[in-house]
Amino acid sequence: MARRTLVFAALLAALALTTIASLALGAVKVPAAEVIDILLGKGDGGSDQQIIEALRLPRTIEAMIVGAALGIAGAILQGALANPLASPDVIGVTGGAGFGAILIIILFPGSIALLPVGALFFGLLAATLVFAFAWSGRNRGSTGKVILAGIAMLSLFTAGTTGLLAAYPERAPSAIFFIAGGLTSSGWKEMETIWPYFAVGFLFAAFLIRPLDRLALGDDVAASLGSRPQLIRLGAGIAAALLAAASAAIAGLLGFLGLVVPHVVRMAGGSSSHTFVVPASGVGGAALLVAGDTLARTLRAPIEMPVGPFMVLLGVPLFLWLLRKAV
Repeated sequence: MARRTLVFAALLAALALTTIASLALGAVKVPAAEVIDILLGKGDGGSDQQIIEALRLPRTIEAMIVGAALGIAGAILQGALANPLASPDVIGVTGGAGFGAILIIILFPGSIALLPVGALFFGLLAATLVFAFAWSGRNRGSTGKVILAGIAMLSLFTAGTTGLLAAYPERAPSAIFFIAGGLTSSGWKEMETIWPYFAVGFLFAAFLIRPLDRLALGDDVAASLGSRPQLIRLGAGIAAALLAAASAAIAGLLGFLGLVVPHVVRMAGGSSSHTFVVPASGVGGAALLVAGDTLARTLRAPIEMPVGPFMVLLGVPLFLWLLRKAV
């Protein structure tokens, strides 16, 4: 318990530090003390305050929400499917969201405002098709059927995305930023459309924490304790689909977070209890994405780069170091 408490406190501290750095750093640097004053309502109303409140604060909050959503989505999927490689890719959400976004970018470039809606719709459609196939025929809702159906759906939508890019090569460059994964300083506009999906996904995940701990004991034991393993897996899939599709609608394809962050949390905390892993994965995912986005904005400022490569750059060394210690 002491170790888990220490790890969770360290994650919260990391999130606080990366948040201040995200608000302070950029093409225009703002002193950390002034950032804190602005957040406390003591700003002088100058240009620095406008930059932070209108541009950096919405982007930082979006990074926190997306990072937390992907971390939690990976944690509940790995617990529900008993598969350490489970992530939103497994249930087809990433492939579907990518196809939906590229469809808007390539075929409807004049309606780019519909990009989040397209990513969200096709991400949820892919997950729905995976669940429909996995819960039909024999062995309904089994882990193997969910994973295999997800792989098939991911391949299908990835092929569709590749076909679109090949058919319209002159429009492909505009899709690179979405494929690489990146946040934009567009205020609160995107969150106004997407936040209900985040809210429902987070709520589902909170209700699944204790059932997932019972499921970790095995299907037979979980059933003897009054749980329904197939229903728990379905609920975890729905929650993860909502969180991952909403994240893709805002930040593009960030497949790394949902896979690695739960592993790092388990190894650092020395526990697989979802009471610890799910919230800690949310905080860790938020801190990692905020740090990666800050690096992407500041490395070649004022040019902004996609956050996906930087996030991998930050997370992989830490993951490999923890993996080496664990082995």
